[in-house]
Amino acid sequence: MNVAGSGGRVQPARPGDPSRVGPYRIVGRLGSGGMGVVHAALTADGVRVAVKVIHPERAEDPEFRARFRREVHLSTRVQGPCLVPLLGADTEAAQPWLATAYAPGLTLDQHLAAHGPLTGGTLYAFAAGTAQALAAVHRAGVVHRDVKPQNVILGPAGPRVLDFGIAHASDGTSVTRTGIMTGTPGWISPEHYRHGTAGAEGDMFAWGALVAHAATGRLPFGGGAPDAVAFRVMSEDPDLAGIPEPLREILEKALAKDPSERLPAVAAGEACARLLASQATQILGGDGGQGSTRVGEPVVAEWDLPALDDPAWRTPSWSARTRIAAAVLVAAAMVGGVAGATLAFPAGDDGNVPGRTNVAKSSPGGLATSTSAATPANAPTAAGPVDGADGAGDAPADPRSAVVPSDPLAGVAGAAFTRAGDVTEPTPDEWRASTLAATSEEKGAATAIQDRMRAVLATKDMDFMTPTVTFDKRAQTVMVTGGPISQIPEDHQEVFRRAADVAACTALAYRLKDHPTTWPYGRFVISWKNFDGDLEPQVLGFGEATDGCYSVIAGQWQGDESGIATAAIPSSDKAEIRVADAADKAVTTAWNARIAQGDGLEPFAAGDAIDLGFDPVEKAAYVWARDTDGVLLGRAQRSNFQDAVSRTLCPRLTAEYDSNRNWTYTRWSVAVYEGNSRVPELIGSGECSH
Repeated sequence: MNVAGSGGRVQPARPGDPSRVGPYRIVGRLGSGGMGVVHAALTADGVRVAVKVIHPERAEDPEFRARFRREVHLSTRVQGPCLVPLLGADTEAAQPWLATAYAPGLTLDQHLAAHGPLTGGTLYAFAAGTAQALAAVHRAGVVHRDVKPQNVILGPAGPRVLDFGIAHASDGTSVTRTGIMTGTPGWISPEHYRHGTAGAEGDMFAWGALVAHAATGRLPFGGGAPDAVAFRVMSEDPDLAGIPEPLREILEKALAKDPSERLPAVAAGEACARLLASQATQILGGDGGQGSTRVGEPVVAEWDLPALDDPAWRTPSWSARTRIAAAVLVAAAMVGGVAGATLAFPAGDDGNVPGRTNVAKSSPGGLATSTSAATPANAPTAAGPVDGADGAGDAPADPRSAVVPSDPLAGVAGAAFTRAGDVTEPTPDEWRASTLAATSEEKGAATAIQDRMRAVLATKDMDFMTPTVTFDKRAQTVMVTGGPISQIPEDHQEVFRRAADVAACTALAYRLKDHPTTWPYGRFVISWKNFDGDLEPQVLGFGEATDGCYSVIAGQWQGDESGIATAAIPSSDKAEIRVADAADKAVTTAWNARIAQGDGLEPFAAGDAIDLGFDPVEKAAYVWARDTDGVLLGRAQRSNFQDAVSRTLCPRLTAEYDSNRNWTYTRWSVAVYEGNSRVPELIGSGECSH
């Protein structure tokens, strides 16, 4: 059973899978086999591991449990390059388990199927690394007994030999049942077929077949029925045609029928390392190539396989930059402002709250944070209701008249919140130390945050994601935590983060403004628990409420990629659906009318369309068009399209604003998707007068 995963791809967890095993948080599956299930997991600080959990029926077998204890004991003795180290185990648990480092990459058989045989320096690095791994196994007095393509991972830094599931000590103290053949046909030595003998020499026979397979893509003793393969292993020469002569000579010695004639792993590793060095430099060392050669560095230097993308792994919690930071920095490099709109895409905390000009800023711990450009305290805004249980420090009742100053503590002496401007990364201990609201003021803030988020999320039919709000007075920080809910799409999780950013920032800023000498909370952390248990959650972002939280200069709001992603999620609000449907048709009609007037404008290609949606976080309407034929490539064409949108959309948004007290959408933004790109170009944003 492959304990390091295959292909570097994590499969979703299945019903009944544990949320944690020992100290590890389970995030998915890597594989399964006769012994048990291999789970993808994370340590508390975000390190990826593979956890093998034994099937319950196996765990009830005393002989199997004894064999598993032996496996774990033997594995602790094995240390060396190109091996996957054991990290922890519990052999006495109801379902015994062991954890190893996670080895990303394709198995050898997967690589051969997808990309063909290994060549050049990569082939020699494979041969040297796997031989050196077996040398380390044998030095520990252990025999692997299942060397085969499925048990070798081609990682980004070299091959990794794994799975000691049927390993046993070379001193004969194995607890494997007598008479049971272990191993895989085609990778079993002649003496094992004849006498059941499985020593270090048998591992080297399998190694020779493994390297030959890597070099040619062919099975050195052919395929077919197990009996036919066994006959060829015992009586015929291997198929080594096409293998470079120096390597072929080494493999012939490893594949000798007589185990006493085979190269030991140390000698094979050194011989392949010399080939590897020769491949790299085309000259041998000063001793004529007869001295020992270290394997580690040459293997890494000559290994020529790219790192495999692992999109299914969840972002490590607390210890690294948030997922949002990287995604938005990439988007910022790809998206350019046109038609007079230069768009500044934020990093770190990318969900712009109106008036918050976010700038990527690395904290000492490496987590991206945000700062803001100050905006006038009397600037108008379209903030939603944030009324709390205590009625103090909340937005005015009219959701269209709430204004939060850019710095609620400006000029305040003796403020209770003393961490303003502190970019220190929040810690897991602070999250663990936080508690539910105890005072009436804390309860009011918690209710305000939850109510505002619920109102936002409900428009996307996501109000089931209402968060838990906790307080750490010592850290002067409010924790807004979602989950545990599994299988939440990333765009939904991002809406949660953006809604929490606005809700927490606004609720805390009002309280800082109204009670500056008694209200101590000015920082907030937004996080998500993917699974049950007491492990800390994944951090989505953090910030503070003294940095221009929810003010905006009229007419200066600009949309962003997060906003359009949120707008693309279908709405469940009846007013939004009604207005969107009418406005969408009106914008399309207006654009077609301009095309009919001439001026060089052309219709969109068949299948392209104009779409409209709402972002409830920043109260903005987004219009976007798919343009596969380059209709909107030029500045004039885009300016014309933006003008048609604003002239058509604003009257409808304003009319709804005038007749519906709860309507807060007065902003608009226009975007274009060129060709088959998934990254939008925002070509203009604005605010409708009302």
